[in-house]
Amino acid sequence: MKLFRTPSAFSGALTAAAAIFTVAAFAGGLLYLDRKMGRPIVVTTTSSVSTGQLPDEADIRRILVDRIDVQRQSVGIVVGTIGPNGRKIIAHGSFGGLDPRPVDGDTIFEIGSVTKVFTGLLLADMAARGEVALADPVAKYLPMNVAVPERGGKAITLADLATNTSGLPRMPDNFEPTDETNPYADYTIDEMYAFVSGYKLPRDIGTEYEYSNLGSALLGQALAGRAGKDYAALVQERIAGPLAMRSTTIELTPPLNKRMATGHNEVLEIVPNWDLPAFAAAGALRSSANDLLELLQVTLNKDRTPLATALAGTLATRRAIGEQETSAALGWVVTKSSNGEIAWQDGGTGGYSAFIGFHPSLRTAVVVLSNANTGVSDIGLHLLNRDIPLTRVKPRHSEVSVDPRLFDTYVGRYQLAPDVILTIMREDDVLFAQFPGQPRLRLFAEGEHRFFYKEVEAAITFAAPAADRSPSLVLHRFGRDMAAPRLSD
Repeated sequence: MKLFRTPSAFSGALTAAAAIFTVAAFAGGLLYLDRKMGRPIVVTTTSSVSTGQLPDEADIRRILVDRIDVQRQSVGIVVGTIGPNGRKIIAHGSFGGLDPRPVDGDTIFEIGSVTKVFTGLLLADMAARGEVALADPVAKYLPMNVAVPERGGKAITLADLATNTSGLPRMPDNFEPTDETNPYADYTIDEMYAFVSGYKLPRDIGTEYEYSNLGSALLGQALAGRAGKDYAALVQERIAGPLAMRSTTIELTPPLNKRMATGHNEVLEIVPNWDLPAFAAAGALRSSANDLLELLQVTLNKDRTPLATALAGTLATRRAIGEQETSAALGWVVTKSSNGEIAWQDGGTGGYSAFIGFHPSLRTAVVVLSNANTGVSDIGLHLLNRDIPLTRVKPRHSEVSVDPRLFDTYVGRYQLAPDVILTIMREDDVLFAQFPGQPRLRLFAEGEHRFFYKEVEAAITFAAPAADRSPSLVLHRFGRDMAAPRLSD
């Protein structure tokens, strides 16, 4: 998940998926906050039996009809699959806006952080050719005036950036968009270099996972510098061209632009497309389901492509994410589920959501593309493993006014799981909740004891205060109620 966010929504799933990413032990599964919208996805790790077969076309179509026509979470969704019966495209809905054309396998969408799969593959390809080494310091391929931070005598390497273990933050603090509907458009490479040169790493390099759009962007600049061409040209030369992915690009030609779906926000309002000149390698690509299936096809059949060594290399290098059976590879997240490993990546922009994933052992693969930014990672993971449930969006919450003096009874730390503490804090007349290592998110009252998030589909109910302190809370998320007692101060 997630994984971009705008200053308001990008803090929020690439606006709890796509902007935020965390993994924590939670009630028998892994809780993912996907990287754009902060949308949690639970990946089941139980031992229940799964056939390993993809759902049939009718089942997939029912999922899309429910998501679009019933839940109103998108305007058009395209699913591409690879399985024992070959490749299939299942689509439902329209281009959106004033365009009633039905979406199909050639419809083009922004794919957000799925771009990172391409960046990881470029790194693996250049390493296989001997042009770079994974252990090379990134500073080696950046302009001399860029002072890449070091710590403990260790330099940030290309592999550190690709696996989100560099110590760099998710976003630079000099990122201040003038247009929140196209937030990356005016952020320059020079501004990025200036931030990096003045940044002090908060921890040792390579010791901890922290999802970083900045790190991916810096990696793309380094690879482009080594190749002597810009990122878009490098993708075309090394990946899109050799694999005949004719709909995968950053800048759209007029014919390609005619196949571009209209983007929509979480309430299905039309929104502008995004431009990411400095962050191209983190999320600027556009593509179609048919094109992404080409990439997945050769990923599953590595002996059929000159990229075979590089494709294998993207999964060979891994760094642990937290203490779970999940790791960061070169552009992929690799998760152990009840029917085996799943390699996947999700993404999103202001108006689109994307998922790409595959089962190396079962030789199945899935692409999901949507022209709304409400997230589709749950669909992709569910299709790869039906033990992983689909999300169900509940009716929207209604905000009410409550006495802010109540907030003081809720402030504190609550234990959701052995390694997950939720902190509730107050600032003036506003209540916030924060997970470790994540931005704080505002809570809105829909009653004296029940609050909801606007950036995430989740709610919190506080137990009635005793001795001026609420003794516990319940987090309502993903159709589950997770109790958390208050920790003593």
